[in-house]
Amino acid sequence: MPQVNYKEFIEVNPEVRFSKPVIKGTRITVYDILQWLASGLTYKEITDDFPQLNEDHILACLAYAANKERIIKVA
Repeated sequence: MPQVNYKEFIEVNPEVRFSKPVIKGTRITVYDILQWLASGLTYKEITDDFPQLNEDHILACLAYAANKERIIKVA
């Protein structure tokens, strides 16, 4: 399965949520979605609670986090 291109779904806008990365067209941050996943919510539970989201949005957040982890240098 090819990885989702997170740049298609995530944007940083200085006028939305203090420039935190959000799902385009929403005020839902990448952090929000990652936190929900870390809390044990399933993709279905998230998309049921937030119908403006879909599985590609969630996968984009995971890809964004993976890319960020890849480029961070640990001292």
